[in-house]
Amino acid sequence: MASRGQRRLIPESRARLDDLKYEIAAEFGLPVYNPQYAHIHPDADSEFAAELGEFTRSQNVAWRDLTSRQNGSVGGEITKRLIQSAERSLSEFGKL
Repeated sequence: MASRGQRRLIPESRARLDDLKYEIAAEFGLPVYNPQYAHIHPDADSEFAAELGEFTRSQNVAWRDLTSRQNGSVGGEITKRLIQSAERSLSEFGKL
């Protein structure tokens, strides 16, 4: 676990990880409220709101309101995708 005083190696990665988290939640059909998209449509929960149907604010939930299993499935999928991305990068690097 990282200490609070430690500097992130790539500070820009936080925004991409948040995007990935909300993208996966939308794919799994979890109505998690994403404040990043509130300016586009007040009831939009993510960029996939049109595909999934609009959720009203009363249906949007915070991450803390999801079950451990739901949060864990999102975290597990993030890990899976990051590993796949790293493997692709390493295989491309090996071909140079």
